[in-house]
Amino acid sequence: MCSVQGTSKNFCSLLGVVCGKATGNKHQQDVVVDGLTYPFPEIVSSGRLEVHLLKNPSRDEFRTALDTLQPNIVFLQGEQLPNGEVGSLVWEGLDLSSEETISGLFGAKLPTTVYLELANGEKLATALHSMGIPYVIYWKNTFSRFAACHFRHALFSVVQSSSCVTWDAFQLAHASFRLYCVRNNLVFSDNSRKVEAKIGPQLLGDPPKIDAPPPEPVAGDDEESPSDDLPAINIYDDDTNIRFLICGLPCPLDTCLLESLEDGLNALLSIEIRGSKLHNRVSALPPPLQAGAFSRGVVTMRCDVSTSSSAHISLLVSGSAQTCFDDQLLENHIKSEIIEKSQLVHGLPSVKEIWPPLSDPWRSASIACGATVFEVCVRAPLWALQVLRQLASDFSFRSFVALGIASIQGLAVASFEKEDAERLLFFCKMHGKDGNSNNVKITSPPAWLRPPAPSRKRSRMSYETDLSSRNGLNSGYRAYIRREEENGYAMPLVPARRKLKAAALKPIPHVRHRKMFPFSGISEVEGHDGNQVKANLPVVPSTKAAGNIGVAAATQRKAVASSQQAKQIIPLNPLPLKKHGCERSPIHVCSEEEFLKDVMQFLILRGHTRLIPQGGLPEFPDAVLNAKRLDLFNLYREVVSRGGFHVGNGINWKGQVFSKMRNHTVTNRMTGVGNTLKRHYETYLLEYELAHDDVDGECCLLCHSSAAGDWVNCGMCGEWAHFGCDRRPGLGAFKDYAKTDGLEYLCPQCSVAKFKKKIQKIANGFS
Repeated sequence: MCSVQGTSKNFCSLLGVVCGKATGNKHQQDVVVDGLTYPFPEIVSSGRLEVHLLKNPSRDEFRTALDTLQPNIVFLQGEQLPNGEVGSLVWEGLDLSSEETISGLFGAKLPTTVYLELANGEKLATALHSMGIPYVIYWKNTFSRFAACHFRHALFSVVQSSSCVTWDAFQLAHASFRLYCVRNNLVFSDNSRKVEAKIGPQLLGDPPKIDAPPPEPVAGDDEESPSDDLPAINIYDDDTNIRFLICGLPCPLDTCLLESLEDGLNALLSIEIRGSKLHNRVSALPPPLQAGAFSRGVVTMRCDVSTSSSAHISLLVSGSAQTCFDDQLLENHIKSEIIEKSQLVHGLPSVKEIWPPLSDPWRSASIACGATVFEVCVRAPLWALQVLRQLASDFSFRSFVALGIASIQGLAVASFEKEDAERLLFFCKMHGKDGNSNNVKITSPPAWLRPPAPSRKRSRMSYETDLSSRNGLNSGYRAYIRREEENGYAMPLVPARRKLKAAALKPIPHVRHRKMFPFSGISEVEGHDGNQVKANLPVVPSTKAAGNIGVAAATQRKAVASSQQAKQIIPLNPLPLKKHGCERSPIHVCSEEEFLKDVMQFLILRGHTRLIPQGGLPEFPDAVLNAKRLDLFNLYREVVSRGGFHVGNGINWKGQVFSKMRNHTVTNRMTGVGNTLKRHYETYLLEYELAHDDVDGECCLLCHSSAAGDWVNCGMCGEWAHFGCDRRPGLGAFKDYAKTDGLEYLCPQCSVAKFKKKIQKIANGFS
């Protein structure tokens, strides 16, 4: 759907045509039906979607706009009928709903997708598809303007959120249509008509294929393990229960609801994986329970992947060496394995052992703008939870809103707006007026969102501290709940007189720019603590325990490291948010002049012209350290070879980095050189590092994993290790090495080698 247009391949151009009495972008005013308001959304540019709208054009005007803009999507809307339905295509009084007429509107340059929002448009869609248009969306029957608006808004929300193909975007929008329009019997303007299974929008076109050829058989392996019976790769990840809060009135978790939510989430994850990119792969240990079943020639890789919307995940993959050592082939096989060969999300039915038989309504100012929500639980891989949680905090990601998802595992969806909630509740309340939901009895808010019961043993200081937060939504939840009998069930409400503090509105973030997060494995219990960079993961002992070095410190260090490794698996290197399209050679073969030219060009493109001296390259950088011009080239190479800037104090900046720079002298007596180097790196090179793939990924040389923990870097061999994995006595505490000018860490191998050299040197002195 989003082919290369204009200056960026991430933008998708849409040419929309509305007919009838439309006079503006918001061509339909808010409609009130039986006291319920439906705010019709505007068709405007947003996110990745660039909209060009025509009102009642002539055929010549349409052809001119089509040839000039060359849009990816063409949207043709029928006239609005007085009975609330959408009719045929009429421009300037001329009916264009014939196959010959609509085919004549398009020239040699065809769009990727045509959406016909017309009644009974199957013949027109078939004619357009036969012309060579890859995807045509149409309605096979008559339908109401509310159903058309809901599907259109869901489709455009997906397109503006992610770089996607029409097939996946349609599947997600159609799932949203089934979830709110079909379930609530609001497809037609007359609600008395029964909704059939195949009623609604249809798609002409084939699903995109992923080029992932099977690995070629290796000579001599035919008798041992036939390759036809084994998949090209296997992805190992645990499944977890994911709890969602869905905007709507309380209802039984029927098959239609669960299947619609399953299909929508599967389509959303397919969009993210189809546009994903493999950034790094390192060898890894096989899963303990699967290692014995591996055949000869199978290798295991830890793959760092960024999705279509810049979410970051880490996958454990096994396969043949031929597949795993070819980056493009491995990337295609990962996409094929996830998208084409697996059902990712499975809805859990309403089982009494799992949770109460009916979903519970709950209201919060921080979730769905205070609208009523209910709980649904699904089963999905752990990496899917990581992707969903990272996208939930993005204000520009609107695909969750299309499915009515207001919260994911306790994390509120930031893009939810008040008008979105009004539109979704319109369908639910219209259906509720028929008397189908009046017998639902609700007991209490979801147990996983209730705060823990206060302990009886509380100190006076703790009690006084908590008084300041009693007005928050979570802290005083039980005190503020009052029950009202509305429509036959009890509804928990937040008092209107109490003024909510800013802290009560969390977890909605208060900034619109995306923060840099690495691959993080989020555990089901501690999901809020997974978004941390390796530099922030080491647990620094408290001031009380800083001096306790010995058995207690070593035991605590081992326990912290093992618990952290069991909870999270992340690689060392963070990923860039946006690539810098340069043609610079890889950093290990790049010359200094080529590197400095690329850094200057990058800083100019990012608007940091103040860092560029008037003399240009001969005077760059305009920073002096130890009476010499700052050696940016060696500074960058040493830092990225040790995991990048976000490793922080895991690098000995003075002993490991400064000693490799031209600014270093044998008689150097500078103090605070580590902090000075870090400050210069932040100024000149941090953004540059995040926009390039120069950071080396590493694993612990002792436990051979990329798990989070107290990372230290060996001063001799440059390898990484968890400080908690090193059980040698007399090492001291991690804080002694984590200082900017702290102790130099030597791994066990280098320590033994250094000791042998010392013994040999002493022996040679006596001889």
